Amino acid sequence: MGPSSSKFFSLLLLSIVIVLDTCRADLFTDIITGFEGATDCSSCQSVLLPPLQTLANQGDANFTVTMTEVCEALQLADVEVCSGTFSRTGLILSHGLRGFSPNGTTAVKFCNAVFGLCQQPPVTPFHVSFPKPAPSGTKFISRGRPPFQVLHISDVHIDRFYTVGADGNCSESICCRDPVSNMSVPVAVSDPAGPFGNTNCDSPVSLSRSLLGAMNVIGIDAKFSIFTGDVVERATWSVDRSEVMSDLVDWNEEMTKLLDMPIYPALGNHDSAPVNSFPRKISATNPNITSAQFVFDTQSAGWEGLIGQVAANQVEHDSGSYSVVHPGTNLRIISMNTQYWYIQNYWLYDTDEQIPDPNGLFAFLVYQLQEAEEEGQRAWIIGHIPSGKADFPHDQSNYYDQIIQRYKNTISAQFAGHSHVDEFQIAYSDYNNQTAKTADSVIFVGPALTPQSGNPAFKLYDIDPDTYEVLDAKVFMANITDPTFQTSGPTWELYYSARDSYGPLVSAFTNTTLSPADPLNASFWHVLTEVFASNGTAFQEWNTRKSRGGSVGSCTGSCVTNSVCDMRAARSENNCVSSHFLCVF
Repeated sequence: MGPSSSKFFSLLLLSIVIVLDTCRADLFTDIITGFEGATDCSSCQSVLLPPLQTLANQGDANFTVTMTEVCEALQLADVEVCSGTFSRTGLILSHGLRGFSPNGTTAVKFCNAVFGLCQQPPVTPFHVSFPKPAPSGTKFISRGRPPFQVLHISDVHIDRFYTVGADGNCSESICCRDPVSNMSVPVAVSDPAGPFGNTNCDSPVSLSRSLLGAMNVIGIDAKFSIFTGDVVERATWSVDRSEVMSDLVDWNEEMTKLLDMPIYPALGNHDSAPVNSFPRKISATNPNITSAQFVFDTQSAGWEGLIGQVAANQVEHDSGSYSVVHPGTNLRIISMNTQYWYIQNYWLYDTDEQIPDPNGLFAFLVYQLQEAEEEGQRAWIIGHIPSGKADFPHDQSNYYDQIIQRYKNTISAQFAGHSHVDEFQIAYSDYNNQTAKTADSVIFVGPALTPQSGNPAFKLYDIDPDTYEVLDAKVFMANITDPTFQTSGPTWELYYSARDSYGPLVSAFTNTTLSPADPLNASFWHVLTEVFASNGTAFQEWNTRKSRGGSVGSCTGSCVTNSVCDMRAARSENNCVSSHFLCVF
């Protein structure tokens, strides 16, 4: 190639770059206009999605760069968060945007999940297939034997970059991470991070170890424990695969060593990189897609000593889910990876086709429950995200509820975390007629360790050894405002007993007596919602207990109505609480 040819191709390349930059600048303007003009679902589809899809079709790299600039221009977050977020989620969002039409149902779901501008669309009809009809007359009778105890830990969110003395007051959603000694210009610290935690920060290692060691200190002798997910801290814009793997390995080792009891864990949405990233198997065949298999492989190895080889193999090959019968009992524990039923798992929006059972997890659950039924076992379902929350897709929540209704005589309880508050949700055989008689399953939602959502806490259940139903749910917590919290360490104390606090309210409302063998079942909790709806004092006590007194917000009027609705909505389409916020961050 001669000098003239070389000059020609250089000029051609320069002109192409100029054209591309001009196109990207035009798109940048269109996207900014789209963000400013999209105020509802219709405008999200007509004004915002078209330029975003055009940008996505220009490639992942261009999408990431441009969206980072959009984020900074609109001041959606600071520069570090904008850059870190889109360098991680840009690939996922652009992949999804290339896969659906702007006027379809997936587009509505995308606008709901990412921008909070749409309501979830009506449930797409789908009937879960069951091997056999439910048998009649199946009953599990309590013989009044002494209960055993089970420990429930959730949402530890351990920040291994937490730095004592760093500022708890910062512009990001998680603070306490930058040591003042590393700053070139001295900055006054307004809220120094203490040795055991700060309410603007995730959990330091010292706090998680205090929790794990508390069982011996306060004399708790649990038969086993359940952990309902979320190990990794929430500075999501900086978390990478290496950190996730290290965090999971460290927590598995600490939990195993310090708890000194059998443990049945579940995966949380933060336990991957990028956050919430769990591609469907069919999507993961794309070489440009980062698979979540590294999470399953890590936890299969880390959990094998806890759950056994067969269950560990299920974790590896069944997308993080497994089933195991606790030795010496008639109880099957089924741990489900709920992240395939999460609206912020953006890999789920890459097609207009309705995918009712991503990765076959409903089929896995049905198989395990059918096995339990035929073996005459009771079953617990543990998982991270409660099926009734606003961030649980209406479609999958409806299909999940079909399974719960089919196997309601086998399932004695469900356990979850994710919301960071101490609460419950009730499933009904007839959601149009919500009564104590139609209430047939309950999800016990565990409080979080991370102090950002209230005082650090855990739950302890009394369990009937014949029916495997919950007889009591006790919350233990450490008061972070206690003057000795940062000096002598957290003091873990009983905060309240659900049976002692709520039993008399239910008994008075129904004019009955709660006998020692009566479980805190779905009917009990439904009656309690009736108490809350009519007794303002009782409701406000519950509202305070949600955050263990650590982050109590005012709740009156419609807030009370919506809260009661939330308690009665283990199926998310029946929930009155929406989640309209920019979910990318």
